[in-house]
Amino acid sequence: MPLQAVEPRRLYRQIADQLEQLIAAGEFPAGSRLPAERELAQTLGVSRTSVREAIISLEMSGLVEVRVGTGIFVAPAGDSEHPGRADAGPGPFELLAARKLVEGEIAAVAASKAHADDIAALDQCVARMQAQIDDFAAREATDREFHLRIAKATGNGSLELVVEGLWDQRAELWGRLQQHFHTRDLAEQTIRDHAAIARAIAHHDPHAARSAMHRHIGRVAREFQRGVDAKGAQRALGRRSRARR
Repeated sequence: MPLQAVEPRRLYRQIADQLEQLIAAGEFPAGSRLPAERELAQTLGVSRTSVREAIISLEMSGLVEVRVGTGIFVAPAGDSEHPGRADAGPGPFELLAARKLVEGEIAAVAASKAHADDIAALDQCVARMQAQIDDFAAREATDREFHLRIAKATGNGSLELVVEGLWDQRAELWGRLQQHFHTRDLAEQTIRDHAAIARAIAHHDPHAARSAMHRHIGRVAREFQRGVDAKGAQRALGRRSRARR
């Protein structure tokens, strides 16, 4: 038998696959409650963040339903939209945590080293994002350029490659979260966040630049989590409505 290529799977995807297999085998029938995040993390020997990302992946696929304050429940059979989909990238919250740590320090360095042309480039990115408010793809490209320009302002080519690598890790689950939870209000808040980062760098204030970047990435993580919670509540409401008919 010839050797086959080994496909690396991210930790949250491995957790999701295990839970999906247990559901398919009937260990957790439709309507039953899964163990709590903390219990799953302890049993599997992983972080709660990895478990949360796995649950989000399953919820986005329609396999489970998260009821805030109640628990995680197996969805009725037939509700799954994308069962068993692989995702080669890291989980979105894992990636956001890495970006917050790395890009916060990069913003601080950029604030101490940025030249006039760096500051002008950042301002231009913010202006373009505002003009692209209704063009998701174009605004995303400019968003990426903004963060790369900050790294470029440090004068360290290795840091540019680090930021580029972080952005290139945004995989399927990230895109699915964005697709579900993107709104004009969130886009406008992102633009305001970027303006605050650019302003801190223009003022050559490393502390303010780091703080602004931390606030920006932290807000994105909170919005993703709120979106997941809202989607779960909406799904549950829809099921109750259908059950009353």
